[in-house]
Amino acid sequence: MINLAILGAGKIAGTMADTVRRMNAAGRDSVRLYAVAARDRDRAAAFAAAYGIPVSYGSYEEMAKDPAVDLVYVATPHSHHAQHMRLCIENGKHILCEKAFTANAKQAEEVFALAKEKGVLVCEAIWTRYQPMRGIIHDLAWSGIVGAPRSVQADLSYPIAGKARITDPALAGGALLDVGVYAINFAEMVFGRADSVYGRAVLSDQGVDLTDSMTFVWNDGRMGILSCGATALSEREGIVRCENGFLRVSNINNPERVIVYNRQYEEIRRVERPDQLTGYEYEVEEAARCIKQGLTECPSMPWEETLHVMREMDELRRQMGVHYPFEA
Repeated sequence: MINLAILGAGKIAGTMADTVRRMNAAGRDSVRLYAVAARDRDRAAAFAAAYGIPVSYGSYEEMAKDPAVDLVYVATPHSHHAQHMRLCIENGKHILCEKAFTANAKQAEEVFALAKEKGVLVCEAIWTRYQPMRGIIHDLAWSGIVGAPRSVQADLSYPIAGKARITDPALAGGALLDVGVYAINFAEMVFGRADSVYGRAVLSDQGVDLTDSMTFVWNDGRMGILSCGATALSEREGIVRCENGFLRVSNINNPERVIVYNRQYEEIRRVERPDQLTGYEYEVEEAARCIKQGLTECPSMPWEETLHVMREMDELRRQMGVHYPFEA
């Protein structure tokens, strides 16, 4: 069994802890919830008690040096992902790192280079890439049921501008890296890698993006109209427009269903999401399989895909005028 340690003790760390606990209760025991680390020992101990985790640490360094830890789930702000991954990789730990993988592509390249040198698994934990709905949506879109896909639209916005991880440039804040990454991944899971990207944003007083509009273009004439935001609540929908109808996907952050409509706007097909525990279990199980197989990348989100998305977001931020203080 693979011992999992969670680096960070925030909300998303709790979701992962709950996921592994549910997996084990259901007899899915490829991974064991072994430890949690926080910068404060009392906070780590409280988190461990809440989720039945046997070991807690008051520093990330202490966790990284524990030989019993096999896999680390990194659940800290984007700005610190690269630093924390390097710490764990240097100590021979496999990594499942929450999105956005790093603050920029340069950091991602450095992390992957180190992982290759050390021979450990490192993968981005963007859960939609691992879920069964990914294949269901893609296959329906390209099945010809309503003709060839020609454009895609996606939005993900939440009123989260009161959170430091969104508003603070030093934490790689902004809507793009937190929620826009889902819209980008949705579009490219259906259409593949875009050839050109264009972006505009409304910036905060501190210079981070709060409301974003993005246009993705494929050289064969397909287009994606994507948006995200941190000041309002959106419908979270994804639309794939085809020659003779369209697909409507509810909640691109964790797709719940896909409905296909014909030229008469009549529903002709509906597929509900398969039963899931939380939706995070798929990335955990794939990481565990890959570790056992001696792989350094997860097939659902290989390194080049992560790098591609990071480079797109770098270019979008350049066009939007968003620059983090720790960037050269």
